Amino acid sequence: MKNIRNFCIIAHIDHGKSTLADRLLEKTGTVTGKDMEDQVLDDMELEKERGITIKSHAIQMDYMLNGEKYTLNLIDTPGHVDFSYEVSRSIAACEGALLIVDASQGIQAQTISNLYMAIDNDLEIIPVINKCDLESAKPEEVEDQIVDLLGCDRDEIIRASGKTGMGVEEILKAIVERIPAPKGDPDAPLQALVFDSVFNPFRGIIAYFKIENGTIHSGELVKFFSNDKEYHADEIGILRLNMEPRKELSAGNVGYIISGIKTSKEVKVGDTITSVENPCLKAIEGFEEVKPMVFAGVYPIDAEDFEDLRASLEKLQLNDASLTFQPESSAALGFGFRCGFLGLLHMEIIQERLGREFDMDVITTVPNVSYKVYDKKGNVTEVHNPSGLPDPNLIEHIEEPYIRATIITQSDYIGPIMTLCLSKRGELVKQEYISGNRMEMTFDMPLGEIVIDFYDKLKSISKGYASFDYHISDFRESKLVKLDILLNGESVDALSTLTHADNAVKFGRRMCEKLKELIPRQQFDIAIQAAIGAKIIARETVRQVRKDVTAKCYGGDITRKRKLLEKQKAGKKRMKQIGTVEVPQKAFLAVLKLD
Repeated sequence: MKNIRNFCIIAHIDHGKSTLADRLLEKTGTVTGKDMEDQVLDDMELEKERGITIKSHAIQMDYMLNGEKYTLNLIDTPGHVDFSYEVSRSIAACEGALLIVDASQGIQAQTISNLYMAIDNDLEIIPVINKCDLESAKPEEVEDQIVDLLGCDRDEIIRASGKTGMGVEEILKAIVERIPAPKGDPDAPLQALVFDSVFNPFRGIIAYFKIENGTIHSGELVKFFSNDKEYHADEIGILRLNMEPRKELSAGNVGYIISGIKTSKEVKVGDTITSVENPCLKAIEGFEEVKPMVFAGVYPIDAEDFEDLRASLEKLQLNDASLTFQPESSAALGFGFRCGFLGLLHMEIIQERLGREFDMDVITTVPNVSYKVYDKKGNVTEVHNPSGLPDPNLIEHIEEPYIRATIITQSDYIGPIMTLCLSKRGELVKQEYISGNRMEMTFDMPLGEIVIDFYDKLKSISKGYASFDYHISDFRESKLVKLDILLNGESVDALSTLTHADNAVKFGRRMCEKLKELIPRQQFDIAIQAAIGAKIIARETVRQVRKDVTAKCYGGDITRKRKLLEKQKAGKKRMKQIGTVEVPQKAFLAVLKLD
């Protein structure tokens, strides 16, 4: 055990974690020849296309130092705020962390957020400045920022470059010398923490674990703590580029177990595995339950695919424990699921993965957050969906979730960022200079305001420099109203939203204008209306497509023409009574992009 090191790589998005992980794998000879490619650990097509890490990936390396062989278990983690739950789980399986900071961009909001998570778990931090080969690199300035943040010595900071391989040898040495070996007793009863799982169509569910105490043998009878079910460990092994089976694994190791589990509900991330013969007394404290930030309805385009969609979501949930879902139905879209996501990027990725991995075509409704509704009898209900709101006459008041947002930016962009946050009903809590011309601003803001397009706007006004991180702080009373969209007098529940009373009229008007562009013309007029309760606040009309019925009629009396027009008018009236309006998927997405 004294020669095992478990560590993860944490950083803000796009600071070069995956590239540096490639160099570590190359240096230790774990990946060679034709297997070596850019971002070798990012195994999803989606990750390669977007150049971001979505899942944390574990891999084992061997490293020789002073004639001794060390086993290094590396977990590469995502950097985007929407995937911070992946990071928290990876941190729980490690004793140390490489904190990577981009030499040209310096410390960003997510760097600080991930760092605090690592410090809370008593991890040994090794600071690394990456991309030191760039012309725009400012390593001295970034060193000052790291010393301020961590309070470490300058000589503890390693300068490196994932592109050229500079400093990689120093990093490997530091991992062995600075990160402590895992604590644990190989002879104690088995206690292993499940930190991830994947679904394999041929072998069932594969769970990834870290052994805290004890030893696990191939073929042994084991049980999961949360459901008390017993399984045979058909195969156990370590995670290299591919899975490598082993006869036994002991305390401190990271590995996988295949036990022929077919139903996804039986494996929970954060669960404890123990042996049936000699069980441990208590489970390892898992991770805190993740709280979704953004809710949206996900509906199959074809109603018959409902059960397939349920199976796909269950398999996705195995691989991404931060996804939550429950069945719901909508008058406009039929049966579907109310899904909880950690943010808008998370929602987009899940939608994309459903399409790519499971061939599911889905419609996603407008995202919203959960509200607490107090009625006049003093009861509280949590509402995730505007259609679940009680009658306005029964509501005493509504409380909405507020977040504490941290924005780190260069001082040149303070004005536009302030304007943006205040327009989203934000309140400035404090602002302070971190170093040079970099400033940290803290705002209290309603989560509902940042859910749709806040992050995109922040990035564009700060030319990509501002970084953003947030956590839920509390619920506050707000003057919220339910905005309904009516098509020919029929309410479309999938387009209804809860919005602040001051923004409602403007928002309703913009939605009507946008829908007018997107809804195709029919043989009859379509009235698009925005309403609060019984009061109509905006209206647009999609004009009917008219056929010239009088074209074949020439000469003779005017009454001949009038007769044809009257006949057409009666036909249109009848059509309007029985006609339905198809709302294209583009219309649901357009609401997200209202400027």
